[in-house]
Amino acid sequence: MKGAVQTETAMRFVIHYMKSLTLGRALLWCYLIWYLVMAAAYFDPSPQLWLTSAGLSLVIGCALVLSVSAPQARRLDRWQIFRLFCIPFCASSFAALAKARGFVLVFPPNIAQTGLALALCAAFLALVGVARRFGG
Repeated sequence: MKGAVQTETAMRFVIHYMKSLTLGRALLWCYLIWYLVMAAAYFDPSPQLWLTSAGLSLVIGCALVLSVSAPQARRLDRWQIFRLFCIPFCASSFAALAKARGFVLVFPPNIAQTGLALALCAAFLALVGVARRFGG
């Protein structure tokens, strides 16, 4: 019984979250989906790649936090700060994974991988639409 209540509570949270997503935030989720598909397809276990990306994320993330911080401005929440560090990590590791692999801009040479990433993004956006339309 307790597990069913927890599952229902989690589902309500997810539906509420999806209903409240702005278009910009939904697109950020699509960026993450795209990144995860490409990172899985072109994964490189080299510690140097991941440590360099983490280092760049730290340096650029700190700069971004400083650039959006002002004495009169409201405080950034933890998810905003997380994104300010996560996006540079994803961008730098994506660039390293795509290097010399035939990518055109952000599109891989394998059409199936592009199709998978696009299909997952479309499915996510459809779920957001369903949550907005039918979510309680």
